[in-house]
Amino acid sequence: MQESSAISHAGLGRGVSAVRPKPAVAPWRPSGVLVLAAIAAAAVLFIVLFPLGGLSYYQTPVRVRAYAPQHRDLRPSGPVGRALGIAGAVLMFGGTAAYEARKRMRVLSNAGSIKTWLEMHILCGIVGPILVTLHTSFKFNGIVSVAYWSMLSVVASGFVGRYLYAKIPRTQRGVEMDRKAIEERAAELRRTLSDMTVPVKLLLRIEEMEKDLLPREGESYGLASMLFGGFAVRKKIRAIERTIRSAGLTRQLIREALHAEGERINLLRRAASLDLSRRLFAMWHVFHMPFVWILATVFVLHVGVAFYFGYAVGGR
Repeated sequence: MQESSAISHAGLGRGVSAVRPKPAVAPWRPSGVLVLAAIAAAAVLFIVLFPLGGLSYYQTPVRVRAYAPQHRDLRPSGPVGRALGIAGAVLMFGGTAAYEARKRMRVLSNAGSIKTWLEMHILCGIVGPILVTLHTSFKFNGIVSVAYWSMLSVVASGFVGRYLYAKIPRTQRGVEMDRKAIEERAAELRRTLSDMTVPVKLLLRIEEMEKDLLPREGESYGLASMLFGGFAVRKKIRAIERTIRSAGLTRQLIREALHAEGERINLLRRAASLDLSRRLFAMWHVFHMPFVWILATVFVLHVGVAFYFGYAVGGR
């Protein structure tokens, strides 16, 4: 998708604006959720593997593991193993339930942005399976193996879903933008650039370089372009950044111009693959949800069996 030249040039002739609009969609930045998940997972692994002796315990052959001094605590029905399983299940199912409640319950509409709740859902979906893996003490057989591999399938497909979710332009509150809102925001960002007293020659140069980053009018990105197009255009984006930095602007103006142009390019590229992203996201739901229900069903069976045989209360 490309804007018409009339929209683009309308912004080029404007002067300095008294009030600049706040960005409706922030430019892409690496999410901190993976960093938090890595820190939490590293902390749990360190405690279990070293102070609690898990490193030597998990390396002990299964047939003689019952004689290991750590077996009483780290076995799935032991106090530590059981706590790991409960904590992992609470994180996975609790995080999912909370995120779904935020999306569907009107009473929670002001309880933070959907994006924040999604990030917490992802955090729980990363740390939870690690705790469950430690709970199993790396023994996968019977119904446990079905639950475990279903869990890994949910986690893997969750990363795919997060990628597709990020491809659909949204507001800072996480609300999906329609095509009209995208076009209006793209034009607004062009006006924001011209309102910064950026030289017209520079704006025309940026506009010309933008054309190389977007499909022709009436065209859209295919799957290969959506998945791998970012690598091909990285040099062109850096060229735009160098053009802005070399324009003799103040440091503050350079920072604001880079912010506005970065958001604009990101928004236009996502808009070009909007229809494809929506179709893939809908297909992903069809693939993802069966694994979630399989996992939930097997989890209930597993807990029921554990209570029936006394494992859940440490009786065995």
